[in-house]
Amino acid sequence: MLRKFLSGRMRVGAAVTVAAALVLTGCGDSDTPTANNPDATTLIAYTGQSGGYQINFNPYSPSQIGGIGSIFEPLFFITQVNDKAVPRLGTEYKWNDTGTVLSITTREGVKWSDGKPFTAKDVAFTLNLIKKTKTINTFGFNGEVAVVDDTHLTVTWPAPAYVDGPFVLGRTFIVPEHLWASVDAANSVMEKPVGTGPYTLGSFKPEAYELTANTSYWGGAPKVKKVRFVSLSGNQAGANALKAGTIDWQTGPVPDIQNVAKNYPGYEAITVPMNQMALMTCSNAAMGCKGPQTDVAVRKAIYYAMDRTQYNKLAFQDTASEMSPGFALPERDKAMVSTKLTDQVAPMTAQAAKATALLEGAGYAKGADGVYAKGGKPLTLTVNVVTGWTDYITAVNTIAEQLKPVGIKLTVVQTSWNEWTEVRGKGNYQLLIDSLHQGPAPDPYYLYNWFFGSANTARVGQVANPNYARYTNPAVDAALTALRKLDPKDATARQAQLDIIQTNIERDTPYIPMLTGGTTSEFNTKKFSGWPTKENMYAFPAVWGSPDNSQVFLTLTPKG
Repeated sequence: MLRKFLSGRMRVGAAVTVAAALVLTGCGDSDTPTANNPDATTLIAYTGQSGGYQINFNPYSPSQIGGIGSIFEPLFFITQVNDKAVPRLGTEYKWNDTGTVLSITTREGVKWSDGKPFTAKDVAFTLNLIKKTKTINTFGFNGEVAVVDDTHLTVTWPAPAYVDGPFVLGRTFIVPEHLWASVDAANSVMEKPVGTGPYTLGSFKPEAYELTANTSYWGGAPKVKKVRFVSLSGNQAGANALKAGTIDWQTGPVPDIQNVAKNYPGYEAITVPMNQMALMTCSNAAMGCKGPQTDVAVRKAIYYAMDRTQYNKLAFQDTASEMSPGFALPERDKAMVSTKLTDQVAPMTAQAAKATALLEGAGYAKGADGVYAKGGKPLTLTVNVVTGWTDYITAVNTIAEQLKPVGIKLTVVQTSWNEWTEVRGKGNYQLLIDSLHQGPAPDPYYLYNWFFGSANTARVGQVANPNYARYTNPAVDAALTALRKLDPKDATARQAQLDIIQTNIERDTPYIPMLTGGTTSEFNTKKFSGWPTKENMYAFPAVWGSPDNSQVFLTLTPKG
């Protein structure tokens, strides 16, 4: 499916424009960008954008649209699909014996795209910026940063902080202190970014924008000279563009997805089970959520009423797989799935009797129209989905039909991507289809911290980042705190805390589990070599996955 998972993944209409001092890289006019580009060194990418782009390359803004890894770099490239750390702005790192001090060596001779030198002071500035800005501090960074010299710094925590390592090293995108000292990191709109990465921003128009190879990049200019991100009308348009050979990389469904090489000559496909699809709910009435979905009985009834086998076939061409209601991945995290769960995996067929029993036990009674009601209010809900996301649209339409026999009326509302992200961030929705993304390392802790930790949510009307369900649970928060202090090698102690989190999540169901999405990407192997494969999964191969996509751009070689 075509989704946007740009680190942080929060979107909201930002209102503040960065001062002119920030906008040093120009966006000159060019001919109207089109997908059909004869230049063999230009990669055409489609992320699923189905409306006009709204410019913002602030890597920490909820409304940022790109540039993570490609314009703004991390210290190391760390991916969720393997345990390697590839040096970028950092060259070495080392923990002390207690996991409280992380020593980092930064790369010499690096310059920002405005010509100013990069030093360890920029890393310290970025980490301290995150620390003092609650809305972007999604991993609860509380370390003390000390600069030793221009190429060395240390980060010291009051307690073991191994789980912070992948964030500090791989998910902190370094920004220039000389330009960012007075920036509102969470809200500023950045139109002309200055970074250290392999690309700079070239032309920008709502229908497409281009990244241009940075000829002064410390690692040498990438062989892919331009990356053009295009906006199309949706999944079908993406499939049509593949058929016509006018895009080089997309992540999403195409007809007969099992036979891409046959049906789309010159292209190959790869499917990776990773992100967990769910009906997000604004679940917490105490945080301002309104509607029947604030009743856990309703959420659980929907969970049991779904026929996952049916919509896997109809919407996802059977590329999705089982999902645990405790939100640990059944395959990757098999050893960590709690044995204390009622359901190890969500039922693949409808359990109508359980659904109706839950509703009637909560005081709902079925009306003459077949719809349950309580207190005179019928059990009617809306679910938001982005126009053009055909797989998700098919899924929610199918679910709406599946809920009818158990007396729940579900209305599907299609909106633009911009409107969808706005209501998701601010909580002005009842149900919304999306996926919960994984963290920087193969550990469910990161997903739990992001999507279930109360530190990453906000009242309705304020931007949640990214606990969109407005879920708050002291037991879950305490378990997350305990996990932060445990050595990753102590599996027994960690499992006790994972059990607490998973059983509470299953009981409360703030996100209604659907399936583990099989993320399928299609790419042009006739035009470029070096794409990720199952044998060499050097990056998560989703076009919207960043900074992974930047690592792919750096690895590819044009064949022309």
